[in-house]
Amino acid sequence: MKKVTGIGGVFFKCKDPQAVNEWYKKHLGFETTPYGTSFEWRHLDDPEKKGTTQWNPFKESTKFFDPSARDFMINYRVDNLEALVEELKKENVTIVDNIESYDYGKFVHIIDLEGNKIQLWEPAGE
Repeated sequence: MKKVTGIGGVFFKCKDPQAVNEWYKKHLGFETTPYGTSFEWRHLDDPEKKGTTQWNPFKESTKFFDPSARDFMINYRVDNLEALVEELKKENVTIVDNIESYDYGKFVHIIDLEGNKIQLWEPAGE
């Protein structure tokens, strides 16, 4: 079973997400929104198929990264979230929450061996 297929997003804490968005827009050309920016790309094995990677600054007071004390969280893209979660449970990996589904995909959070919270994402329609 292929587990991770790529990076789905990079999320990090900062003092002023709006100012950080503006800095990256001005100096690096990011097309930012209040939710950061999405980088669109094409699948290597199927160039007609598009994917995205999300970049998003969060206010430093966010609880979204809890229980991790880190200032960042990586989102990894996966092919089959339900099967992967079952496999991770058998391997005694800490699963933080239940799988949630949205129109853009399914998500769950896990904790790695150093206490980093990781978001796993199965994109919808891919």
